[in-house]
Amino acid sequence: QVQLVESGGGLVQAGGSLRLSCAASGRTFSKYAVGWFRQAPGKEREFVTSISPSGGRTYFADSVKGRFSISRDNAKNTVYLQMNSLKPEDTAVYYCATDRLPYKVGSVRITEYEYWGQGTQVTVSS
Repeated sequence: QVQLVESGGGLVQAGGSLRLSCAASGRTFSKYAVGWFRQAPGKEREFVTSISPSGGRTYFADSVKGRFSISRDNAKNTVYLQMNSLKPEDTAVYYCATDRLPYKVGSVRITEYEYWGQGTQVTVSS
């Protein structure tokens, strides 16, 4: 079992920044890629970004490239999502999740992830 807890969400004006954290426990965290997804009201959950187990490879949705970055600290079992130049369309609940398979990278589908956090709300005002 893995427990994931997101934090860092909140209300920010357009153009502002937020840093989300995803703290993990209960598994060999460093063996698994971690992804961030988001779900806006009335929309499907969508892939945002992911990071390989070592942190050396990252992947981004086109909508956030150049604005968001992802990093991880395996000693702290934590993944970070730095969000800059936020837009109102970034408003959503943000979820982190761990890949189903150890050492697998590049997963973008919801079904490729096994454990999920409860989500943290990000609201960007115009």
